Amino acid sequence: MLTLSPIAQRVVESILARKIRPGERLGEQELAEMFSVSRTVVREALMQLQARGFVAVRPRAGWYVVEPSFEDAQQTYAARRVIEPGMLHDAGKPLQSVLRTLRAHVAEERRAIASQDAGTRSVLLADFHVCLAQCLGNRFLTSTLVDLSARTTLVSALYQSPSEAQVSNDDHAAIVAALGAGDTLRAAELMRAHIDTLAARLDETRSGLGTGRDRLREALAPRGPAAVGNAMGKAVGKSARTPARKVA
Repeated sequence: MLTLSPIAQRVVESILARKIRPGERLGEQELAEMFSVSRTVVREALMQLQARGFVAVRPRAGWYVVEPSFEDAQQTYAARRVIEPGMLHDAGKPLQSVLRTLRAHVAEERRAIASQDAGTRSVLLADFHVCLAQCLGNRFLTSTLVDLSARTTLVSALYQSPSEAQVSNDDHAAIVAALGAGDTLRAAELMRAHIDTLAARLDETRSGLGTGRDRLREALAPRGPAAVGNAMGKAVGKSARTPARKVA
């Protein structure tokens, strides 16, 4: 995954914390003034987010947070339901180093949930699926899951309640435990059930929350260099490390 710039990190963090909604406009000049940087720096950050699937540019209108339709949301989970259980079914038993990485990720999720850090919690829960693909050594599925992870994050912000984070964390722990036992069929079944549970929580009526310039300014107000390089940025960038390879 891309290691995001501080400005891009802040935008993602605000999306994950539901301070910026899908469909919200991100003006280059406004962001440049907020962060006291040039529009070129802002444009580079937005292009990073575009590559990650979080924002899109509209001709003569500017940059917007991607806004998936409810049908897009359903199809996102339908795609994940095909891809991720199949990936686990064919995984083989991972090396102990891979299992340690996955267990550490699950533990990070749990700490973020306990600290009520909405941004870090959300990105870690989404990044588990990318981390899993990387740890199993499939770069093509990793690239696909980066895209699906971004789309799932936006879907979650629009159509799901954030109240079930611990359930997702428990699901992730159970999947890793099944892999550790060498039971890839069980891991695949657990992943399928996990994705089905997430899909069942989609609620089209949740998408009506409005947006506004003042709320954007409040969400993105710079908090100083130390705060910008926060744990959420580390979670987004950490999967750029070279993954351990699986046992065939």
